[in-house]
Amino acid sequence: MANVLVLGGKAESLISFRGHMMQEMVEAGHQVVACAPCASQEIIEKLIKIGVSYQQIDINRTGMKPLQDLRSMFKMIKLFRELKPDTFFGYTIKPVIYGSFAARLAGVPNIFSMISGLGYAFSNTGIKSKIIGVIAQWLYTVALGFNQKIFFQNPDNLKLFVDMGILKNNAKAVLVNGSGVDVDLFHPVPIPSTISLLLIARLIKDKGVYEYIEAARIIKQRYPDVEFRLVGFIDNNPSAISEQDLKSWVDEEIVEYLGHLKNVKPAIAGASIYVLPSYYPEGTPHSILEAMAMGRAIITTDTPGCRETVIDGKNGFLVPARDVSSLVQAIEKFIQKPIKIEMMGKASREIADEKYDVHKVNSVILKAMELI
Repeated sequence: MANVLVLGGKAESLISFRGHMMQEMVEAGHQVVACAPCASQEIIEKLIKIGVSYQQIDINRTGMKPLQDLRSMFKMIKLFRELKPDTFFGYTIKPVIYGSFAARLAGVPNIFSMISGLGYAFSNTGIKSKIIGVIAQWLYTVALGFNQKIFFQNPDNLKLFVDMGILKNNAKAVLVNGSGVDVDLFHPVPIPSTISLLLIARLIKDKGVYEYIEAARIIKQRYPDVEFRLVGFIDNNPSAISEQDLKSWVDEEIVEYLGHLKNVKPAIAGASIYVLPSYYPEGTPHSILEAMAMGRAIITTDTPGCRETVIDGKNGFLVPARDVSSLVQAIEKFIQKPIKIEMMGKASREIADEKYDVHKVNSVILKAMELI
């Protein structure tokens, strides 16, 4: 039996992204502790229900604040020494970097990380992000040197880490199909008769929100009955959209804003096509996997992480990043031939079953960690 510590940057993700993985660890006979900042009582109760205990740990999820990050790391070291885990698993940038450092300094023998996306540090959207990127590259290089295995959610990120010299030993890399999706929970539902499009994302520029809105504006001028919906929250991020812009879009009736939803299933069920025009450095977007599992056609960008989810012309369309014209053309293909919506939606579900079933993904992870 192993004593496993799982560290994430956001408490909600412990259930939504790592819940099935930790449950399978418990079912395999291991003791599991989950750590993240500020878990609600609801999250803690869900963890307890699957046999996982929770420990509060302070991590500032966004921004480069060296003193605060160092304080967090020293707290991690203290906690890890108290808990004495045999195995550490971190995901998202700060848990991977500072968690790997802390695990090494605390004497944890087995250290694993998942690169679930590259984030703002690798976005190259300005001088600030480039400076942060250089620092992150160095920190990743040292931290990942302590890891037995590093899991990547798409081949582009793996290649980038090799090309940049971050990953010195390619044998440490394990490629997985995202975080997987619960294909039983997210099951196919009937497609609405009205053509409606949905985007679920943190409301930041790099997720393609502005391109989605501009495409909606053009489509609604040509096809007034087509509906566009938006789900998400304005994140603490340099590229966050403004509340004023969001309000103006709603007031213009370009898009219906559904807010930040804990349960996105009704929103996906109410849409016929799922759209994510992201040029953010993704791992594998979980929202696309959920939409695929529910039998929805997909429009997304031909960019790392997104391109792996769509076989162009089979379960949706790939469009160039930041290209509103191509996005409009892809939407019009569905409007002009609505039969494609159902056909491609069925193909999405088949791909989700075959490639992205969360149990298949977790099997690869747990075998690599020698926990099954």
